[in-house]
Amino acid sequence: MFTGIIECLGTINKIERHGENIDFTISSTVSKELKVDQSISHNGVCLTVVKKDEFSHVVTAIKQTLDLSNLGQLQKGEVVNLERCTQMNGRLDGHLVQGHVDGLAICSGIKEENGSWRVSFKINKAENHLMVPKGSITVNGTSLTLADVRENEFDVAIIPYTFENTVFGAMTVGDTANIEYDVIGKYVAKWMNGRG
Repeated sequence: MFTGIIECLGTINKIERHGENIDFTISSTVSKELKVDQSISHNGVCLTVVKKDEFSHVVTAIKQTLDLSNLGQLQKGEVVNLERCTQMNGRLDGHLVQGHVDGLAICSGIKEENGSWRVSFKINKAENHLMVPKGSITVNGTSLTLADVRENEFDVAIIPYTFENTVFGAMTVGDTANIEYDVIGKYVAKWMNGRG
């Protein structure tokens, strides 16, 4: 379980294919504190540490994860948002995030707004019912508030700190982003759908 509050950026040092799986070697300021078998969020995707040293860690993404996320599009030298799992005795600064990506969104606009940014994303129309204005959403692992919700599109507002310390600073129109909808909203949607 995560909160969507990004701890740091990690740099992809190596990408190795093993059948349909990909091993990513990532260097970061938190890599030295990780342990093998620990979960860590990479752009919102919960992955297990399989190897580590003082400066980097290795995680494996299987085909299903690669199909549902933007991890398979990453290149050596790119950065990813990193967050270690939540300690249950701490504050929940973001919202409840599972690290289980629901799908991809396409960045459709980035607008500077006098010190902050409004970033727009297009989604699959079938997912509209999972969003409410001022509700929570996770974009590339970052817990955000939905600033506006339209048919198959939504906006988030990005403050300077988030812009400078996450992958939002390097995002361009046309980029794909991993999306995780609010887990409570997903349970409500399933319950309502089951009622007919």
